[in-house]
Amino acid sequence: MSTDTTTRPRAARRAAVWAVARFEGRNRVPVTLVITALVTVYAAMFLWLGPTFVAEEAVTDLLDSLPPVLNELFGFESLASLEGLFASEFYTFGWIVGLGGYLAYAAAGTVAGDLRTERMDMLVAGPVPRAHVLVGKYLALLVPIAVLNVVTPLVLYGGSRVVGEPMALADLAALHALAVPYLLCWSAVGLLLGAVVRGGRTAGRLALGLVFGAWIVDSVLSTTDYAAVGRVVPTHYFDPPTILIEGQYDLAGAAILLAAAALALAVTVWTFQRSDL
Repeated sequence: MSTDTTTRPRAARRAAVWAVARFEGRNRVPVTLVITALVTVYAAMFLWLGPTFVAEEAVTDLLDSLPPVLNELFGFESLASLEGLFASEFYTFGWIVGLGGYLAYAAAGTVAGDLRTERMDMLVAGPVPRAHVLVGKYLALLVPIAVLNVVTPLVLYGGSRVVGEPMALADLAALHALAVPYLLCWSAVGLLLGAVVRGGRTAGRLALGLVFGAWIVDSVLSTTDYAAVGRVVPTHYFDPPTILIEGQYDLAGAAILLAAAALALAVTVWTFQRSDL
């Protein structure tokens, strides 16, 4: 009897979370398809121009003459192969800054925007607790995360074989698997900013600026005696060149990112439950 009584509320809570996640997730499908199409075109451009670019000796000589900080910032030192080009350029601007920034911006906007338009009042006025609304909104971000990290490695692997420069499928799969904790971390940070800042556009812009700033800080500090300071930003724990070029997987870094995401989500729920809407 007591077990059944305990089980029912838990099942109701899970159902409420997934109801919000399904609703919000369906709303993210159209923009996810658009982003996936754009990323595919972006990848095709790299696949088309990449083999010619990495074969140019003049490009190599030019890159060797650049300051170390620029090489580290843009990953120019890794442009000797197609894998290096993708790891340093495609994933820097497409995943580390681009997709990370989009998810942080979207997460911030999904909370702050609903607060600004008073839509959040209607959501929490019903039988769904505040915490479940937040967790459901967070889980809905798995739609773009999952789709992009499944489609992209398949496109890159197939395209690289077409141009005669096959990339290792195992390394591509590992890179995108390790990208998930990184993207979940920025999504949680964006959600926290949305709950704290409240202003929809302000929170989103702040989240976007934070992602870009983290990338700059980690890249610049890595060439100085203060490289250890860069460990406080998520960018430090997701390094595509190390995965694609060296075949090394930072599982400890992924665990740190997941822990940071869980902490940020917990703080968001705690803050949101104790604030006035």
